[in-house]
Amino acid sequence: MLKSLFDKILALFLIIIFSPIYIVVSLLILWKMGSPILFRQKRPGYKEKIFGIYKFRTMTNEKDKEGNLLPDEQRLVGVGKFIRSTSLDELPQLFNVLKGEMSFVGPRPLLIEYLKLYTDKQKRRHDVKPGITGWAQVNGRNAISWEQKFDYDVWYVDNQSFLLDMKILWLTFLKVVKRSDISSSSSATMEKFTGTK
Repeated sequence: MLKSLFDKILALFLIIIFSPIYIVVSLLILWKMGSPILFRQKRPGYKEKIFGIYKFRTMTNEKDKEGNLLPDEQRLVGVGKFIRSTSLDELPQLFNVLKGEMSFVGPRPLLIEYLKLYTDKQKRRHDVKPGITGWAQVNGRNAISWEQKFDYDVWYVDNQSFLLDMKILWLTFLKVVKRSDISSSSSATMEKFTGTK
């Protein structure tokens, strides 16, 4: 309860403080990529309850001759690439925190299609609210394997504390400043999870 109250108060404060950034980023997206400004996608949260996560859109809607979307690295360019590299795309998730769907710190909410692929241990990542940042994000983010991420997520579930959350928030700040581990070693984003072999 205390963590949830802290999350909501801090989220409201940051939304007010960052309101000029919201406006500037929205105008940049509208100018360079058009609408929509926000990207909304359903994700599983606490106890696998589905909610809609908010992000600033960072990819264009460019398609090939057959009408299929181009690969991520070809659509993540210009202003979108800048927004992604500075993690500004995550700012709208403060509204998810304010609504009680997310926390500042916790395992990142992933795709619904992954639910059926998790092992029993990996499913435990849903025993806490998903976070804007987490233990996996400060220990490699998109530069580590899915299995490593899930191990870090479950470790956080078993060891969560206020002091650990403060440490993760500080390390996240350093990661954002350095713009490190944004992409995987082989693609502009992170390859899809296909299950642990």
